[in-house]
Amino acid sequence: MTEHNTSPGRWSDLERPPLNAPALRRGLIVPDGLWTSCDVVTATGSTNSDLAARAAAGAAEGAVLVAEEQTAGRGRLDRSWTAPARSGLFFSVLLRPAVPAERLGWLPLLTGVAVATGLARAAGVDTALKWPNDLLVTVDGEERKAGGILAERAGDDAVVVGVGLNVSLREDELPVPTAGSLALAGAVSLDRDTLLRAVLRSLERWYGDWRAADGDPALSGIQEAYAAGCATLGRPVRAQLPGDRELLGEAVAVDGDGRLVLRTAAGERHAVSAGDVVHLRGTG
Repeated sequence: MTEHNTSPGRWSDLERPPLNAPALRRGLIVPDGLWTSCDVVTATGSTNSDLAARAAAGAAEGAVLVAEEQTAGRGRLDRSWTAPARSGLFFSVLLRPAVPAERLGWLPLLTGVAVATGLARAAGVDTALKWPNDLLVTVDGEERKAGGILAERAGDDAVVVGVGLNVSLREDELPVPTAGSLALAGAVSLDRDTLLRAVLRSLERWYGDWRAADGDPALSGIQEAYAAGCATLGRPVRAQLPGDRELLGEAVAVDGDGRLVLRTAAGERHAVSAGDVVHLRGTG
């Protein structure tokens, strides 16, 4: 039985119900489908770390691990990711893509496209992508980060892709003022079961197309879809590069290797494969 919280908190258990693991498994695990298992845990440090351990032990492709709360969630550059229990979607998937190694860099970008298209259908929210791995929503006309993606190699042939997405966070629960959530963006649905199914079905479709195209981003349609949904393109940015270097320019393209191409004021083009990118306000 569900234990009801009688304390006068901002949220009750009824407002943030737990995920329905059996229903998720029934809806996602189908014959000849990608998803082979779906486990929901009350809390863990990091779903990526847990699933990487399962991958090392031989877990099959298509394993999904969801946590109602992550106590040591990680983003890029080892940044932490925390949120109240049952306030979002915090999950990882295990993939074993038989594609050329140089194309694996497309997996976080592909996942961004899948999450954005899944949420557009299920939540009615326009989710933009900030290169390389942030999910943005618009709150009161302002761009805010509502989620992130982290892809990590797990052995020779496995990749674990983790997604963290703020669903029901209110303004006074945000970790930083620049954060957002689906609730603050006016989502038509905050039902996490529905949202998770939509995102995973979208990921199955995009991953299947990409894998069938041998990881080719153009042939699979991923490169075009990412460019169409990427809020970074067409605007001035500052790229903070490894080695305490930075590069200023206009983001003009995402190339075939998933790198962000910047054009400097001098007209030079530089492809950025790693680093932080800051969106700058236009001068116009």
